[in-house]
Amino acid sequence: MRFDEITSLLGQFGKYQKILYLLVSINGIYTGMQMLSSVFTLAIPDHRCDLQSIDNDTYKVQGHWHEILINQSIPLVKGDDDVYAYDDCEMFATNQNTTYNSLNVPVNTSKQDCDKWVYDKSTFESTFITKANLICGQEIARANANMILMGGVLIGAIAMGIFSDVFGRKKALIVSVFLHVGGAFGSAFAPNYALFVTFRFIVGFSNMGMFMSAFVIGMELVGPSYRVAAGIIIEFFWCIGLFLLCFIAYFVRTWNMLQLALAIPTFLLFAYFWIIPESPRWLISKGRYEEANKIIQKCAKVNGVTIPENVVGKDSDDNGEKQSVLKMLTVPKLLIRTLIIYFNWCVVSMVYYGLGLNVGNLNGDIYVNFAINSSMELGAYLLCLLTLNKVGRKVLHAGTMILGGVACLCTIFTVLYADESLYWVTVVLSNVGKFGVSAAFAVIYVWSAELFPTNIRNSGMGSSSMFARVGSMVSPYIADLGTFVEGSFGKALPLIVFGGLSVLAGLLSLFLPETSGRILPENIEDAVNFGKEDSGKKNPSSKKYYMNEAYNTSMDIPPPGEFKTIN
Repeated sequence: MRFDEITSLLGQFGKYQKILYLLVSINGIYTGMQMLSSVFTLAIPDHRCDLQSIDNDTYKVQGHWHEILINQSIPLVKGDDDVYAYDDCEMFATNQNTTYNSLNVPVNTSKQDCDKWVYDKSTFESTFITKANLICGQEIARANANMILMGGVLIGAIAMGIFSDVFGRKKALIVSVFLHVGGAFGSAFAPNYALFVTFRFIVGFSNMGMFMSAFVIGMELVGPSYRVAAGIIIEFFWCIGLFLLCFIAYFVRTWNMLQLALAIPTFLLFAYFWIIPESPRWLISKGRYEEANKIIQKCAKVNGVTIPENVVGKDSDDNGEKQSVLKMLTVPKLLIRTLIIYFNWCVVSMVYYGLGLNVGNLNGDIYVNFAINSSMELGAYLLCLLTLNKVGRKVLHAGTMILGGVACLCTIFTVLYADESLYWVTVVLSNVGKFGVSAAFAVIYVWSAELFPTNIRNSGMGSSSMFARVGSMVSPYIADLGTFVEGSFGKALPLIVFGGLSVLAGLLSLFLPETSGRILPENIEDAVNFGKEDSGKKNPSSKKYYMNEAYNTSMDIPPPGEFKTIN
């Protein structure tokens, strides 16, 4: 009996599957917190040069005497809207001195770079940036740190995907948990930049392996008709992680204490060793039928159903012959379709993480902005869950992508031409952009999985995932463009880039065929004909038709945009 037939006998989403799905979905909370914790730990507070003439200088003005010292030591520079502010990185050179209340004060002469700073502590007591003084020409270090984290996600997906195929999902899960705990605690105690980014790489690496391995265990016992919903519901746990991150960060304003607070709960993940079973589908693929049968019988008992003994056998393996996605690149029509899919994966991942990281660059309270940003993402997933099968993949993906892109592009008018008091309009537009790209992220996985023919689906989704991670690695640099381009335009530039790419990707996606309610392609020939008039129409009587046929393979659904199918 084929495995999907077994899941139908068990109940496609019975009590056992629900409990297991809930347990593995907890991964989304941990990965969400860790992936975007750098919004707070790598924030760059306002700063200026430390006054050499006093021992207890602070960014906050201590009194009139302190204000006089600052005015005589720190030059003023013209900022946005012709407003003058203290220079971040330079002070007047101490060539001559005058005396004020027995203090030596430098006379305003030439400027010089400083090597010691004081920071505004009204929002953060400290961040890793303030600890390592990664400012004044070293701002690129923040983008590099976020890129290294995303690089860990990329390498982890590849390495742990192979590991789980060879040694099993559960072994990959346990190894990833150990790495995750080590990386989380290491990040909290890192004494320097090199070790900090090393531990962040380990966090990214383990996040993907941990989430991938656990979630595939849960999803492989879910019947085909529930896999679309299950694939989207996991995103709600990711959002719970973002809300928890914001809540904890609000009360813990020191970067290492925040990292420690996020790390301590990771010990609970060791419980997976005892409560999570091995994937029965993987056991079947390795010929370990007796072990798979025990898990399936346990599932049947919890669900209150009876299935035949030794229901598992050689015919239970649903994995047919697989081919490389390179087959798609040999046909001009399919080549264009594949490139559009890849471009959408790259852009949607880039913009998703970019807008998340850009929260710290927006005006207003960072905690309020982050909470609103996360709420928009939650709303986007709810929209997809309710409308994905009603509206269709194309309309929902292209519509939300273009909506998000246009919202981001509109910020150029609010930043450059609106009054400073209207900063909230920019925040609103940025959040509309996050809503759009989050919804598009949820749709692109479902849609592209259905567009690739059955015998190429694994390879197609794996390669799409790689392009997504390339986008996420580029996103920190785009999000930090404002630190390299001065003035109001610099603040708008990241949103302009994200918006332009989103609109372009959304428009290109309109050239892809709709898949909802259609007979999905089985091979290259089907893919070539798919989308033509009268081709791929709904045909419930056909054995080839399944609303969610795209999910009749082993699969994992990592955090937003980090998807990859594995066997």
